[in-house]
Amino acid sequence: MPNITPDYRQIRAAILRDIANMQSSASIGADSDFAIRANATGAAIEGLYQHQQWIVRQIFPDTADSDYLERHASRYGIYRKAASIASGVVRMTGTAGSAVPIGTEGKLNSGIAFVTTVSALIGAGGTVDIPAKAIVAGLAGNQIAGATLNLSAAPASVQSQASIISMTGGADIESDTDLLVRLLIRIRLPPAGGAVHDYAAWALEVPGVTDAYIYPQRRSVNSVDVVIEVAGGLPSAQMIADVYAHIESVRPVCAGVLVMAPQLLVVDIAAVLTLSGTTQALATAQINSVMQAYFNGLHVGDVVRRVKIESLITGIAGVIDVNLTSPAANVVPLVDAVHSQIASLGTVTLT
Repeated sequence: MPNITPDYRQIRAAILRDIANMQSSASIGADSDFAIRANATGAAIEGLYQHQQWIVRQIFPDTADSDYLERHASRYGIYRKAASIASGVVRMTGTAGSAVPIGTEGKLNSGIAFVTTVSALIGAGGTVDIPAKAIVAGLAGNQIAGATLNLSAAPASVQSQASIISMTGGADIESDTDLLVRLLIRIRLPPAGGAVHDYAAWALEVPGVTDAYIYPQRRSVNSVDVVIEVAGGLPSAQMIADVYAHIESVRPVCAGVLVMAPQLLVVDIAAVLTLSGTTQALATAQINSVMQAYFNGLHVGDVVRRVKIESLITGIAGVIDVNLTSPAANVVPLVDAVHSQIASLGTVTLT
């Protein structure tokens, strides 16, 4: 049965009761000397009980505070992942042949900055796509395609604005929840010399990787395919290379590993709305937001369900009915010998 610890009032009452039992003539009223001492003693004892309860919480990883959770994890060689830097590609525009040096900086209106990681020349078409990365690590570095960058100091004959083609892989420092998940997986599924769950654990050790899916023997008897996910879209080539290098350093020598990004399955949404007490512009903005959040939560192979889309739309204030015309049925991403699809939000058309 559970061990129920008394609170301050119960402790004080027990002290005064014991005094009265030992000396029936004792004065234990609220302003008595015994009551004053019982108040002080009861408060001190309650603090001791609370400290004992805190100690018990630190014994178990799932109730431990952050620093003790890290100590539990360190016993298994698991450490909190640092924040990772988003990387991707930006498009520069200018006069053909103009040089864009490495380290050219561009900023969003929000102040988030990115720099090119290689030098390049503007192509014959007046543009060039250049690898770039965020200056500061964190989830905020992930940006959608088409976001506009203002160059801090545009090179000669290069326009002062650029656009992001892709920018993914940024992640904040690992949360207690995610660290606990990795620790519990390690406890429940100990290393087994290259079992399927070992590859998932190895991939998740790399900062920026949010999930991993393992497909053994998909290409050959000794092959292992590792499909990784990151926040904000598809993993960059650099992220894929980092995961591959890490797995190569720990995997069994007999395995042939291939690390890859999932394949996007774009899902367009179209619906006819019946509104009351709101405008189409406001409802559209809110629906776009909840749809993006829904698709961001999907993983490789997760089914896009019509009923979920309909419930999210009708959950918007002012939407009293919806006729969802696209998708016409549940969308099932392919996961087989050659496919590792993940659903991605396409265009949202609302009338």
